Amino acid sequence: MDALYEQHAGAIFDYLRHRTPTRQDAEDILLDVFTAAMEDRKFAHLAEREQVSWLWRVARNKAVDAFRRLRVRQCLTLEQISEMIDDDHLLDPERAALQLDYVAQVQQLMTHLSPLQQEIIQLRFGYELRCPEIAQVLGKREQAIYTALSRALNLLRSVHTRQ
Repeated sequence: MDALYEQHAGAIFDYLRHRTPTRQDAEDILLDVFTAAMEDRKFAHLAEREQVSWLWRVARNKAVDAFRRLRVRQCLTLEQISEMIDDDHLLDPERAALQLDYVAQVQQLMTHLSPLQQEIIQLRFGYELRCPEIAQVLGKREQAIYTALSRALNLLRSVHTRQ
């Protein structure tokens, strides 16, 4: 469990942080995810790849549950944006402005996608999960993920070229 936590807690935390209103909420959910893993009798008998998928799936489900409970709209808070900008950007205002402009452009492009496509894009490129892992996290067929990812990327390309 320690090795799994060391390898995956950071990425799962980042994922949760972008889906919860506060850092503390993300920390609480992350703790819940790993507590659930330790309490689940079948978890220890899964292959490592299945354990990782299980952790991601539980994290996603807990984030969805928290979102439903709070009925908070997803958006980036100033705190989240400041966390995205590293110390070098703080020393270089022009670079920080360009980074914020880039983030805004990506967010604007993502509005053209369905919520499922947005999540697939984020899991694939933001958290570097492969399509089979995304399929397990989302409880979808692998081919459906490949298709949705392909369609999402094609849509983003077409929207970007029109702008």
